[in-house]
Amino acid sequence: MIPLAHSARPAKKVSAQPYQDHVEAVVRRAMENAVGLAGYSPRFGGRLLAAVRQAAEFHDLGKLASANQDVLASGSGKKPLPINHVDAGTAWLIGQTPVENFGACLVMAHHRGLPNIVEQSNQKEGFVFRDINIKPDVDTHLNEYIEEHHRALAASTGLPDAPTWEKPPKMTPLAFRLALSCLVDADHQDTADHYGEGQLGEAPPLEPERRIERLDRYVKGLSEERDERNQLRALVYDSCRNADTQPFIYACDAPVGSGKTTAVMAHLLNAAAAKGLRRIVVVLPFTNIIDQSVRVYRRALTAPRENVEETIGAHHHRAEFQHPDSRHLSYLWKPPIVVTTAVQFFETLASSSPAALRKLHCLPGSAIFIDEAHAALPAHLWPLAWKWLKGLARDWGCHLVLGSGSLNRFWELEEFSSPPDRLPDLMPNFERTSLMTYDRHRVKYGAQPEAMSIESLIEWIRLPAEPGPKLVIVNTVQSAAVIAARLAEYIGRDQVEHLSTALCPDDRSRTLDRVIDRLEDPKDDQWVLVATSCVEAGVDLSFRTGFRERSSLNSLLQTGGRVNRQGKFSSAMVWDFTLKNEGLVKANPGLKTSVSVLSTLFAENKIGPEYSTLALQREIRFDTQNQTAYDLMTGEKQCNFPFVEKEFHVIDSNTVTAVVKWDLVERLNRKEKITANEIMRFSVQIQKYRITELALEELPHHSGLYEWKLDYNEFLGYMAGVIAILSATDGAYYG
Repeated sequence: MIPLAHSARPAKKVSAQPYQDHVEAVVRRAMENAVGLAGYSPRFGGRLLAAVRQAAEFHDLGKLASANQDVLASGSGKKPLPINHVDAGTAWLIGQTPVENFGACLVMAHHRGLPNIVEQSNQKEGFVFRDINIKPDVDTHLNEYIEEHHRALAASTGLPDAPTWEKPPKMTPLAFRLALSCLVDADHQDTADHYGEGQLGEAPPLEPERRIERLDRYVKGLSEERDERNQLRALVYDSCRNADTQPFIYACDAPVGSGKTTAVMAHLLNAAAAKGLRRIVVVLPFTNIIDQSVRVYRRALTAPRENVEETIGAHHHRAEFQHPDSRHLSYLWKPPIVVTTAVQFFETLASSSPAALRKLHCLPGSAIFIDEAHAALPAHLWPLAWKWLKGLARDWGCHLVLGSGSLNRFWELEEFSSPPDRLPDLMPNFERTSLMTYDRHRVKYGAQPEAMSIESLIEWIRLPAEPGPKLVIVNTVQSAAVIAARLAEYIGRDQVEHLSTALCPDDRSRTLDRVIDRLEDPKDDQWVLVATSCVEAGVDLSFRTGFRERSSLNSLLQTGGRVNRQGKFSSAMVWDFTLKNEGLVKANPGLKTSVSVLSTLFAENKIGPEYSTLALQREIRFDTQNQTAYDLMTGEKQCNFPFVEKEFHVIDSNTVTAVVKWDLVERLNRKEKITANEIMRFSVQIQKYRITELALEELPHHSGLYEWKLDYNEFLGYMAGVIAILSATDGAYYG
């Protein structure tokens, strides 16, 4: 009987997959992935190739156990394998050479995730990386599995080899994650292909020289006016366009409205051309910014006949699925230009989980722009994140730019980097000074001394003394929805817009388009946008007056970047305020330290971008999470992968993906072919512990994917349903 790797699915008219076919395909795909990144790492590439090659061949060795073959041959596809099929491959590879030990770890981790290496190393001899419950049985039959394996692959031709190393280098934690990514992506993709669920073909090439020519033409055609603002934007673009690309990490301190989106992209494309890079990754702090940035990049960089989604990918939120029924819906970083969030970027680097790590192998050889870096991470996560970024630049051929209109230079502080680092600036100092001088006259900041109720805030917002259009940014999803709904009762729904992650990406995009259209109409000035921090950075919006619930200095300054952005008015105000913690309004506990620091800075009259680094230093010194920063660095050094994944959270929430569009749910239930992009556009992230309370139901054919069954509308998003049930709860949900 021909040994099998996957059982048949008669309902889909899919036959069983032979073991030989799967192993051959996984070896080839895994090696393609590994070769793609190994060339960017002279130090680690060879050993990674060898380990991935070994792990790919033996990752499913345990499926050859007779009990497992009986289940695979039954054709049900539902019954789990009785014997943990990864232990045999681990047993075969462990202990032969250091390279195979690395490969054994990958085999053990390709379903359960990377382990605590120190803890595993302390196991008694012969038990490292092993499943102790079945070890005796596997050891007894291991030679039988190997003989069957070689018989199954006897007809194989042309499987790629890998280099061998006499004294291989010690692999870093990042190298472990990258190697597992190569293996998992190959395994998941071949399984999806076999069952007719594969989605991605070959991604188009980056071709940086061609794209920068298109970008030059796009920027040249933006505006013919030669006012001060456009002259400064042209200065920024030329400076970044012609900057040296030799250093591997740059800082870019450019204020709002200076054209940073296109200027830094020009630099990244030049760096890609000079260094032979294969991908550009733009990392933004908030999901909402993605829509606007992607729209600009697709207009500026793609040719008329190109598939814009395959060329410039938009990764809004987590769409990672481990279960075989849903793996094909995972979003991957395959396009040559990827725009993603700081949450997705950094939590992927922190992960130990196969589904999350699957896309990581695409990162080496990338030009990476951490835009609005001040808002990318909580302070206590930057020490470890900075270690990763330097590792990507030093060991994996990446070129990085950290940019912001209020850049806090954390790398110069001993609390974040010891010894402190010095980065070259992408723009000369005199150009940065000219931009900052222009920016100081554009907006002023004031503070409301007393905490306000929702009613008093609404009365203040409605005052004609504060000219519109008006922007109100608050600290929680719930507060934004409650204020928007209440404000709509006072001034009419047509005079209120609402924007937060309570809306799915498709509805956020359409709301943002409507906001942009309204801002361009000078007669439409009596309306209010109520939003969360997702609009405070990186979006090209210009309101007349701003209101910002107290958060951090950088959040306040970035809100100023959405007010009087073009400098059309001699002055404009951004008001800082606090809300009373009552009724449906709940404070965000994660902002306690930054709120306290900002209060002190107001008292000291230190409000401005020049105080950004000082604010960050105070936050990390005052923050009770300093111990977490130390523990994370220790956990990473010890390769305690589960601990790092558990503790490194950009947003402190454990969420699931819920589909909010009923027609997409119906298509999923009918088992129609759905793309990862569709899941991304029409879903939201819900805290996992709310599954029962919010009546989430897991879709029957897609494990890990849920249906949103409460009310959802295009104004309040899923908060329409949450608010409706808050009267029966304590009102503690704040998103």
